[in-house]
Amino acid sequence: MKRVTGIGGVFFKSPDPQRLAEWYRVHLGFDLEEWGGAVFRWSGPDNPAGTGTTVWSAFKEDTNHFAPSPAAFMINYRVADLHALLAALRAEGCQVEDKIDESELGKFGWVMDPDGNKLELWQPPEGR
Repeated sequence: MKRVTGIGGVFFKSPDPQRLAEWYRVHLGFDLEEWGGAVFRWSGPDNPAGTGTTVWSAFKEDTNHFAPSPAAFMINYRVADLHALLAALRAEGCQVEDKIDESELGKFGWVMDPDGNKLELWQPPEGR
């Protein structure tokens, strides 16, 4: 089974996400979306049409989106089959959250690494 196929996003906490995003826009040329983050589009052997993306987004310092991890960041990894991977991780003794989100944006699940970092696993919708 193919597990991680790429990085879907990099998320981190900031005391002032809007100020930080503006700095990245001005100094590094990030093209910010209306919601405040940036989307980098890419292509590769698994996606020759170039419809894949990696998201960059700052969250408010007091977000609980990364909980129960105390880390100031969370990496989103693209996966081929979320349900199969979560089952395999559980069988391997990993700490996997019971919650799974499914929407038009794809399927999302979460696992904690041995250092207590929460990792987001994302199965994009077909064609993305």
